[in-house]
Amino acid sequence: MKNFSTKFHPDSHHHAKESHNQETRRQIKETIEEEEKARCEWDFSLSTIVSSRNNSTASISDALGVIEFDQTNSIVATGGIARKIRIYNLESLLPHESTSQDVHHTVCLDHARAGDYYICTPAKLSSLRWKPGSDGRVLGSGDYDGVVMEYDLERRVPIFERDEHGGRRVWSVDYSHCDPAMGASGSDDGTMQMWDTRSESGECVATVQPSVRRSAVCCVEFNPFGGPIVAIGCADRKVYGYDLRMMADPLFVLDGHRKTVTYIKFLDNVTLVSASIDGCLKLWNSDSSNVTRTYHGHVNSRSFVGLSVWRDGGLFGCGSENNKVFVYDKRWSEPVWVHESSSTGRDGFVSSVCWRQAGEDQCTLVAGGSDGILQVFQGRRKSQTG
Repeated sequence: MKNFSTKFHPDSHHHAKESHNQETRRQIKETIEEEEKARCEWDFSLSTIVSSRNNSTASISDALGVIEFDQTNSIVATGGIARKIRIYNLESLLPHESTSQDVHHTVCLDHARAGDYYICTPAKLSSLRWKPGSDGRVLGSGDYDGVVMEYDLERRVPIFERDEHGGRRVWSVDYSHCDPAMGASGSDDGTMQMWDTRSESGECVATVQPSVRRSAVCCVEFNPFGGPIVAIGCADRKVYGYDLRMMADPLFVLDGHRKTVTYIKFLDNVTLVSASIDGCLKLWNSDSSNVTRTYHGHVNSRSFVGLSVWRDGGLFGCGSENNKVFVYDKRWSEPVWVHESSSTGRDGFVSSVCWRQAGEDQCTLVAGGSDGILQVFQGRRKSQTG
């Protein structure tokens, strides 16, 4: 019997077929991605870069961890490792708006000149939130020392302080839109605590420990549409929703992420968006507790990179550990726009983002980096006839 083993390898045909299938799948994926990007209704451009004069020596000590627009959408507050709350007027960040300059020309500014003022804080900041109904005067913060504070920006002094998390880092703070005097904080101690700022001691109204193992509470958000729901994202990979009128047990549990949930945002009364260090975003229906869509593209395996939703436009913004800003349209799983940051650091990443909740045919996204650089992007709706 002849030996054909040197002439024919049984696996060779299989390998060739599998290689062809992989190439076909890659081409299909690329085609789908291009079609999705083509369907994007927006053109984005980088309008402004704000950095420090000594940006060449920027380090982790400059990292921006949080960016927040006030209720008028005209004031921006930032905070982070540098122990400063910086306040910017949007007009200062967008000089294009008041000049005849080409909108596609990027302006470079210095923090000292672009900012209105700053307030020094006793600890590194992990969260900021404007207090509803305060006309942009009161700003709440959570810090690495486990302390919640409020600042009167008109007088530039602290007016409220609460330290009930045993010195464990506060990751997130928010205010109820039904009763703005009521706030909540989520901490490494595994609890979300609700408190009343009308009490000098910040009286604890309720304490929730979502995880049996006391996993860290990384994000807290009240329903901004006025409903009695607060959503909590935890290190146990789940999102919990509680009815403020009955907090003994969660109203819903959203289970689908593979790692810590870092952000949770309401898109409407029943739709939420979550981010995780498993490298994806998820869109949820809280009524059914089901995942509607999963979004992939950005890189996120260890850090908080920011998540913000522009509700009117149906767009999500997030950072990435590969130093890029990503924009997703809620309708499609792949990003519709990606911009590489101008960071000078080798290991820099985009650490915070925030949409301006205003506009119909134009939008504004502000992103902050681990190097302290602030970037302002503007989007304009594409011409329907173009």
